[in-house]
Amino acid sequence: MNLEITLRVNGATHPLVIDTRTTLLDALRERLGLTGPKKGCDHGQCGACTILLDGRRVNSCLALAVAYQEAQIVTIEGLAADGEHLHPLQQSFIAHDAFQCGYCTPGQLCSAVGMLREAEVGWPSVVSADLTAEHVTLDDEEIRERMSGNLCRCAAYANMVPAIMQVAQQAQEARRTQQVRKEAQP
Repeated sequence: MNLEITLRVNGATHPLVIDTRTTLLDALRERLGLTGPKKGCDHGQCGACTILLDGRRVNSCLALAVAYQEAQIVTIEGLAADGEHLHPLQQSFIAHDAFQCGYCTPGQLCSAVGMLREAEVGWPSVVSADLTAEHVTLDDEEIRERMSGNLCRCAAYANMVPAIMQVAQQAQEARRTQQVRKEAQP
């Protein structure tokens, strides 16, 4: 059965007529021409298809497109906010040589953006020392655990962790600076 839907992807709306069984991954790649999300395993096990839905990371191969008409969908193509300058994680991946063949890179980057948001709001992971802490301290072990759903056949993990750590530290420093300025105001 076909259905008329509208998807909001990377800040633009796209009306589509699709089969109700169409995955979000297939709608993005085959109907909208957004080939950043990759079809790896098609079973939600590799993370190559990871995108952001309302800021949360999702395996798009497991999501039906018809279920996400109201969502803000962001793919690697829309990760740079203004379309001109790379996202800080994209810059850091380049600086740390955190990719090889590049097949998994779009999913890794989208997952890292979502993971940093999760940590920022205090979501614990299985390796978090204090599951009730308001703030999660990202160390190498936390990053590895939180990114474990994204596979890299080239094993570029050794450079991904420092790339993500650098962006996490920059964001933390920016928050500290903002807090100090806020406290200094009369």
